[in-house]
Amino acid sequence: MAKPRSHQLTDRLGKNRHRARPSFGEVMRAANQRAHEQTNRRLDRRGEKSIRAAIAATAPEEETFDRVSFLHRLLRWTLGLLLMPLGWVTTWTFFSQFSHAAIDRGFWQTSAFWYFATGVLLMAGWFLSGLLQPVFLYLYVLGHELTHAVFVYLCRGKVTGFHVSLEGGYITTNKTNLVIALSPYFVPFWSAVTVAIYLILRHTCGLPPYGDKVLFALTGFTWAFHFLWTLWMIPRDQPDLKENGTFLSLVVIYLANLLVLVLLLCVASDTPLLSAEAFGYEWLRHAAVWGDKVWRAIQQGRF
Repeated sequence: MAKPRSHQLTDRLGKNRHRARPSFGEVMRAANQRAHEQTNRRLDRRGEKSIRAAIAATAPEEETFDRVSFLHRLLRWTLGLLLMPLGWVTTWTFFSQFSHAAIDRGFWQTSAFWYFATGVLLMAGWFLSGLLQPVFLYLYVLGHELTHAVFVYLCRGKVTGFHVSLEGGYITTNKTNLVIALSPYFVPFWSAVTVAIYLILRHTCGLPPYGDKVLFALTGFTWAFHFLWTLWMIPRDQPDLKENGTFLSLVVIYLANLLVLVLLLCVASDTPLLSAEAFGYEWLRHAAVWGDKVWRAIQQGRF
């Protein structure tokens, strides 16, 4: 027997009471929308260009993304597809080199690897526990916007506005491009700050013998912080990704993060330059091997 409409409505209201308290994600989405509206009103008055907030959608209005021509969309998809083989070869080379270094050269037994791995595990545990989440969120947004600003200056642009809060952040600038928009997603800002402070201290006042171990641990901690929060942020409707096409942006972010990880592992080795050179030669070898496989498959009519 069907329930009266009044009972059905009561049942739905009863079920919805369990969701009366909004989740953290819902709070951030609401903050996202508020910051979006406030920033765009402010920018309309100032006539400036806003770019790439970590949470607040302060890029141009959604309509702007919809107006991108079919030719531009096709170009972005084509470029993304062309970059995918590079990502595949780089991934294959990375795991090949790392497994070779770990097994044949005992890289996993070095203090550099273990201190780096300890920092990564500590950050991962802290992230999953949710402790001090607002503090880490603020630090991520701050690093995100500072990375945008640094790359604006590197590209000879100007930053005319800067804002960071738990509700999001933004910068206003007269210049933007693919690198500026995506740089916070592959540059571990706080890892770079850690290394810079270490180098300054080592060349000014000296460091104790265990200084290198502390550096490896902090680098692992800050890199994991960048990696985990970036993964957390990407699915949350980031305007940085939409500006240059989500597909192309994700391919670039993956490839760039992989190259950053390769760089960190090369630096952690006893001979960084030789490790980088070996990775380059191995990459070319794998590229030739996979290129030959694809060419043979094309000739045999498999594609």
